[in-house]
Amino acid sequence: MSAEFDTMSAMDLRRRIAAREISPVELTRRALDKAQATQASLNAFFVLMPEAAMAAACVAEDAVMKGAPLGVIHGLPFSAKDLMAVGGVRYASGSRTMADNVAAADAPAVERAKAAGGILIGKTTTSEFGCKPVGDSPLTGITRNPWNLDKTPGGSSAGAAASVAAGITPFALGTDGGGSIRIPCAFTGLAGLKGQFGRVPVWPTSATPTLAHVGPIARSMEDAALLFSAIAGYDRRDPFGVAGPVPDVLGAAKASVAGLKVAYSPTLGYARPQPEVVDITRRAARTLSDLGCHVEEIDAVFDTDPADLWTAEFYAGVGIRLRSFVENQRDLLDPAVAEVLEPALSQEMRAYYTSVFARYALREKMRLFFEQHDVLVSPVLPVTSLDVGLDIPPALADRNLVSWVFYTYPFNLTGQPAGAVCAGIASDGMPVGLQIVAPACREDLVARIGAAYERTRPPGYNVRAF
Repeated sequence: MSAEFDTMSAMDLRRRIAAREISPVELTRRALDKAQATQASLNAFFVLMPEAAMAAACVAEDAVMKGAPLGVIHGLPFSAKDLMAVGGVRYASGSRTMADNVAAADAPAVERAKAAGGILIGKTTTSEFGCKPVGDSPLTGITRNPWNLDKTPGGSSAGAAASVAAGITPFALGTDGGGSIRIPCAFTGLAGLKGQFGRVPVWPTSATPTLAHVGPIARSMEDAALLFSAIAGYDRRDPFGVAGPVPDVLGAAKASVAGLKVAYSPTLGYARPQPEVVDITRRAARTLSDLGCHVEEIDAVFDTDPADLWTAEFYAGVGIRLRSFVENQRDLLDPAVAEVLEPALSQEMRAYYTSVFARYALREKMRLFFEQHDVLVSPVLPVTSLDVGLDIPPALADRNLVSWVFYTYPFNLTGQPAGAVCAGIASDGMPVGLQIVAPACREDLVARIGAAYERTRPPGYNVRAF
């Protein structure tokens, strides 16, 4: 099978499978072979599932040849991050404390992707319990960026992004509790979509149950919308599940953006981005203006940095899950993760609930903001890249393990839809991400803006052969 399939869109692959021009068996075999061949260099996978994947591919191919009804991602290989359950497969959450844990059943998104015809080839790497926005853990080691092997692909959906960027699968399932879909998309030139909180069901219960999202990582927003359409929708196992209708994100990815009111913020009011990141994302905002959007630059979206609100919620949840290890077997944990969990565990109840109510006030502020604007766009990250082995960029050493990312965690606190696309390529040869944030339950606007911007860029501008 030709290497062109490594960069072909999921939409094209889907069409060619249905037309019997591409074999799901051959496509899956190529994905598995490439995953194995790149494991030593990229380290994108925690577990590969060749036997199960090939069996599913044979079933998918048989359905094509018999002319049976095909699912929306029929015959397309995908992966699932190791913060998600896959029945009968190791479920370690990137931690040595759970290295031998095996999931009893599939997470809803995995279950739905399979039911839609997708072929699961394996589970991808993550930082420990998703606690770092870079791609390493004591369990799986360092995951690297296909654009530059000396750079991190970001995290915590590290392997998911690395595998898609390397052309192993056309898309992947990631999770996002503070930016873990959008961050690696920015570092690897990809598109991702974090839907409304509860839109894609999360089960078993996450260590961060009020922040966690599941969503797609893909090479284009249209491909991300395709996978999103297969996994979104209410599931009674998720107590936060959104029961309303799912917007037509795939249709929105083809729609015009003329007339939309777009706010562009280079800092959200507190971030410290590299000048080149601002230049590239500001040009992207101007492109949206050229497409007919009414673009207004607004620096201060927030009165203060909500990093402490996010830290109080996220690390307290993970800390409770890992408390016995923090207190008794600290050597099993990533030292940087253990260090940040200790103060979260020591919070007093009054301080914690002060943060909870401040979070609700933040949600209301954003609700009012979106009465004046249809969409907010910003950088995804303040830097263009980060060397492997580092947790924090040297220029932002005064920030903590996650607060250096600046732009993503506010929208886990508010729960509203947010996504990322590649805004352009920086002078160091690395991608820069554009974040797109929409009002509550309007994932269609994220897809609409992201896909429209991508259509203005040269074909393959965000793709590198690996």
